[in-house]
Formats: sequence, structure tokens, C-alpha cells
Amino acid sequence: MSFLGASIKLLLLVTVISLLSAATEAQQATYRYHVCPNTTTFPVNSTYGANRDSLLASLLSNGTRGDGFYNTTAGRNPDLVYGLFLCRGDLSAEACQSCVAFAATDISRRCPVEITAVAWYDECLIRYSNVNIFSTWAEEPSVILLNTQNITDQDSFDRQVQATMSETATLAANTPPGARKFSARATAANLSSIQTLYSLGQCTPDLSSSDCNSCLRFAVGNLPRGSQGGRVLTPSCNVRYEVYLFYNQTAVAPPPPPASGENGNGRRSWPIIVAIVVPIGVITLLFLLACCVLKRRAKKKYDAIQAETAGYDISTVEGLQYDFTTIQTATDNFSHANKLGEGGFGDVYKGVLPNLQEIAVKRLSRGSGQGAEEFKNEVVLVAKLQHRNLVRLLGFCLEGEEKILIYEYVPNKSLDYFVFDPAKQEQLDWSRRYKIIGGIARGILYLHEDSRLRIIHRDLKASNILLDGDMSPKISDFGMARIFGVDQTQGTTRRVVGTYGYMSPEYAMQGQFSVKSDAYSFGVLVLEIISGQKNSNFYETDDAQDLISYAWKLWKDERPLELLNPVLRDHYARNEVVRCIQLGLLCVQEDPVDRPTMATVVLMLNSYSATLPMPKEPAFVLHSRTDGRMPYKGLESDQSTTQSIPLSTNELSITELHPR
Repeated sequence: MSFLGASIKLLLLVTVISLLSAATEAQQATYRYHVCPNTTTFPVNSTYGANRDSLLASLLSNGTRGDGFYNTTAGRNPDLVYGLFLCRGDLSAEACQSCVAFAATDISRRCPVEITAVAWYDECLIRYSNVNIFSTWAEEPSVILLNTQNITDQDSFDRQVQATMSETATLAANTPPGARKFSARATAANLSSIQTLYSLGQCTPDLSSSDCNSCLRFAVGNLPRGSQGGRVLTPSCNVRYEVYLFYNQTAVAPPPPPASGENGNGRRSWPIIVAIVVPIGVITLLFLLACCVLKRRAKKKYDAIQAETAGYDISTVEGLQYDFTTIQTATDNFSHANKLGEGGFGDVYKGVLPNLQEIAVKRLSRGSGQGAEEFKNEVVLVAKLQHRNLVRLLGFCLEGEEKILIYEYVPNKSLDYFVFDPAKQEQLDWSRRYKIIGGIARGILYLHEDSRLRIIHRDLKASNILLDGDMSPKISDFGMARIFGVDQTQGTTRRVVGTYGYMSPEYAMQGQFSVKSDAYSFGVLVLEIISGQKNSNFYETDDAQDLISYAWKLWKDERPLELLNPVLRDHYARNEVVRCIQLGLLCVQEDPVDRPTMATVVLMLNSYSATLPMPKEPAFVLHSRTDGRMPYKGLESDQSTTQSIPLSTNELSITELHPR
């Protein structure tokens, strides 16, 4: 009996510890990611804002629903708000309620005035919008997460993951009508180092089986390769795999048949049952506790794919690959007649695919500075970015020494083709220039804050802004772009790449880049678009040795409109021009802290009531040749050049590249 008593006490102790641990975790959901584009917001104390808050309260009050899903609306047009929540299929009603309660408060804190938003947690997702989001599947925005622990037998493991996740997706999409579109499975891994692979797939129940299947296939196709765990989160579905148990197995597994509790003479054999069951129960609970500890440790090793470029693999976009013969035919064997332009990394040709779609083909020269890494970087980045002000990548070709990128064809060439050519400047009136400035700002904002990745372009300049048939801008050339982590604000490199005249001082001199270095480049672009003059080739006027110095001198002398291109002098909006000059000067401030974020820039371009701060003397304003600052004049070339400039402070080299 002493053994029995000790066992029962141990069982009770472990059970209490487990319950307390579970209760503690239930108090707060585990946040993973959120997206709420701040390009569109509602005013504080607006009708839409009140409806949004009412909707979140309604979602909260329905958090205990047994099916773990609820969608509803609040208000009426034009301020109607659609919203929903979805809890993980293995959760109890209480755990679901806990997650929804936390999420409803959390999303309003993270997205206080945004019209659309979605937030993901380990236990649930919550979403709202001003457009109907019910019964339609959405793949964007999506988030890819990976476990940073690698797999030794990567190829075999990846094949096992794809096969398992495909089966899991099929089961989740084909559940009976009215049931949760959810599946969680444990599968033998058939690998020496890993015994079991755990997988999960889930859709919002309002989707049809076909739409759920499409959503899950998209998510499975974007799972990371070569890591011990990964997941893809979208607004309509999510998938996940791990090598440890991450869901409540008892909630998804069928219950075992009841065991008989009687012996041959009809009396219960309690001593035998207790002697057998209690030790097994204790061992099981200890095992589950160990799993919880390991799970928590593994969570800490999770990292959003935004933070690690190593997680990308060109194989994730294999569906975009073209064969070289197709590209040869489309460009008439890269004929000179189809040549659109040339740059430091190769030539660009116009082509026509067999389906009559026009394309722009960027054929990287074999001796170019852009090697396999830059090529892979551009492919995996641009393939995952979708915005009206970014050029769209249609595919790529990688055969032998050929590295080719296939883009949408943009008929009006690049911004520099118009803004710096005296014969073509008149084709850009002020309204078009203002539209171009706003489009560039929205494109950069998408890169910095609104895409699934946080991206620093690092080579923004007029020749990398393409113009479509409506003269709308499209940012191109992501070969030098860098991915930032979710919480990362700045990076440092020993290889400074870009074009002098557009590079911020901290980047050119110390190799430090951030969203504020892109803001600096944007400021230079704005001043160039307004003046029609190139910063690096500026004609010296009034003791000003570059365009920024000239713009600052005019602003300080209260003559900002003299910066305006003469072809615009008769037709322009004075307030817009002055506002853009002020924004441009703010963006080229010496201290990155003084430069506005692109979210602020977009807000200022769309709101005449917002007050702009007064700019200080900007970066690289030269008072004399002996003040120790680095001049721009003569540093930029239209050809591909490389210059190494030693710095006395830390022996760092600045590499100047002029791609495309």
C-alpha cells in the first residue's frame, strides 16, 4: 500500500502542475504575426472605427462556440465591417475563448486605425475588412515560419514532408459538410534520426471543399525546405509540420474502447488496476511534461522567414522556370532590334511568348557582378512580392551559364528616360509627376511594412523606376535588396553597393542601411522629379554643388518654387509642389532619425491638413572643398564601374556598382 499511496500522491502532484501550466498558457495567446496595411486608415472616432470595435466585441462574445469559428458584420454601407475568427481545431471551447479574447484586444492595439487587418496566433486567427471576406479564399497576405534546426537527410525529409502534408491537406479539405475543415496527424517518418512527423492543416469552415483544397495546396507549396518544422499562415487556411507533438492529440484521435473493469466473479479488481494504471499514468504525464518543456524551447528557436535569407530556396519558385529555348524564340534570339536597354549586369530585351504575352527579358552578362547569389536573391524576393507599384516577375531561366529574369513588359521605359531628357520632359506634367511620386512612396512603403517581408531596396534611383502605359511607376531591380527581420531596424555591410547621389551618408560612409536609407534615396528622387535635374550631374548654380544643396539654398531663401522644372512653370499646383520639396528635404536629412518613415510620407502626400516639420540643413551640403565631406560630382557613370575608396577610420572599402 505504501507504493500505491506514493504513486497516487505523485500522480496528483504531476496532475496539479500540468493543470496550472495549462491554465497559465490559456491566459494569453501566443502571438505570431499580423498585417494591417497603413496605406488606408479610418479617422479616429469615425463610424467605421465604432463599427470595427463593435465587431470585435461580437467576435469576443462568440468565442465559446463549439465549432471554433464565427463570422459576422457590424454597421451598414459605406461603413460596413466584415470579421471572423478561427480557432485551431484541437482546442477546447475555453481555450478558443481565451485566444479570441486576447486577439480582439491585441489586434486593435497593433492596428488602431487600419481599415483591414489580420493577426495570427498559435491558437487562433482574427481578421476584419471593409470588403466581404466570407466564403472566399485569400492567399495574401501570407506568412512563412520555420524552425531554425536543420535536418541531416534533407532531401528524404523534404519528400516525406511534402507527401505527409499533401495527405493532411486532402483530409482537411474533404471533411463532411458542417464539420471543421481540420486535420492533424502523426505519421512514421521513416528516417533514422526522426521517428514521427506531426502535421496539421486547417481552413475556415465557410470555404467550399474546392477552395479549401486550393488554399491548402498553395500553403503546402510554400512550406520551407530543410528545417525540422515549418508553417504557412494565410487569412483562409494554415498548415504546419513538426518533429514534436504540437497539438492536443487526445482531441483529434478517436477515443479508445472502454476497458472492462470486472473479473470472473463480477467484482472489480481495484488493486490490480491501480498497480498497473497509476505507474503508467505517472510515466505518461512525465513524458507530456517533458514534451511541453521541449516544445517551449523549440518555440524560442522559431524565426519568421523574413529574418533569415538562408531559408529561401530557388526551388520554391520552380513553377516560374522557363527553358532557354522558349526565351530565345520570344526575343528572336536576343536580336538587337528587341533590345530595350543595357546596364552593368546585363542587357534587357523585349519578347513575346507563344500566348502573345509581351515580356521584358533581363539577360545577365556572364562577366557581370551579379552572380548566382544576387540572381537567386532577386528571383525569390520579387516572386513573393505583389503590388501595383512593383514590377512583376513572371519567371526565370537558369541553364548552364545563362541567368535570365522574365518580367512583365512595361512600355514606357524608365523614369530617367523622361525626367532628365529636355526633349521628353514636357510629357510629364505636374499631375503625372505628383502621381509618380505618390506611387513610388506606396511601393517603398509596401516593401518596408506591408509585404510579408521587410525589404530594404538599397538601390532606388530614377533608372530603376519603370513607367507603365498609364505612366504609373513600378519599382524594379531587387538584386541588391536585403531582407530584414520582423524586429530588425538596421543592418551593416562591408560591401556597400548602389549609386552615389542616391546613397545616404551613413550607408556610403559606414555601410549602415535601414528603411531610412531608402527614405533618403526617395528624397533625392523627389527633388529630381520636381527639378528635372540629376543630383550627381547637377550644373553648379549659386554656389550650390549638387541638387540637394541647391534645393536647400532655395528653401532657406524662401524661394522653393524656383526649383521647379521650367516646363512646368505655367501649370502646377503650388501647395503640392512646396509640400513635395519639403518632404524631399526632410528625407535627405543628415541624421536618419530626422527622416520620416515611408508611412509618414504617404500620409503627408495624401493629407493637406497634416503639418510637416521644418527641414534642417540636409546631408552632404558642401560649404567648401575642405570640410571633409565626400562630394558626388564625377562619381556616377552610366557604365558598370567599380571603385574602391579606402576610409581612414576603419579601412572599410566602398564598392560602387551601377547595375542596370
